[in-house]
Amino acid sequence: MRRIIETTRYVVVLPSLGALFGGLILIIIGLWDMGAAALKLVQPNVDLKESVVSVLAAVDTLLLATVLLVIGYGLYELFVDEDLQLPAWLQIHSLDDLKGKLIGVVVAVIAVVFLGELVEGSDAGATMMIGIGAGALVLALAAFSYATRASGKPDKGGSADPTGTSADK
Repeated sequence: MRRIIETTRYVVVLPSLGALFGGLILIIIGLWDMGAAALKLVQPNVDLKESVVSVLAAVDTLLLATVLLVIGYGLYELFVDEDLQLPAWLQIHSLDDLKGKLIGVVVAVIAVVFLGELVEGSDAGATMMIGIGAGALVLALAAFSYATRASGKPDKGGSADPTGTSADK
């Protein structure tokens, strides 16, 4: 029974591959959109504001692709192969690591979306409300991240390690 339960961790290969595949598709779409935005820049009748919004939309797509890639790498590294050869800044050793990296990318996506609204928006009140909502979301993510990292959860040995760098991991 134990062998079966231990083997089921390899099922996570499927969502990992799905996230990686989705990320690759979004990279292609984002690059295509960026190319289209670059073509708009050289056309004489295109408004600069319209071009900026096109570039921001492409960047947003590329950031979403990054989210999917981080999820795919993280799930694979956590459940299947912890010795995956990734840059040090992308190595994930716990669900807290994955959560922290995802929060960072989500904050970047929120910033790009708000910047697009700031450039494109014509109603100052609506733009301000979106900004307040985006700011509240970023603050909530920061508070969540801080609260879960600073909680001093006990590790397997029973001692609290708020840095998440215990020797057991």
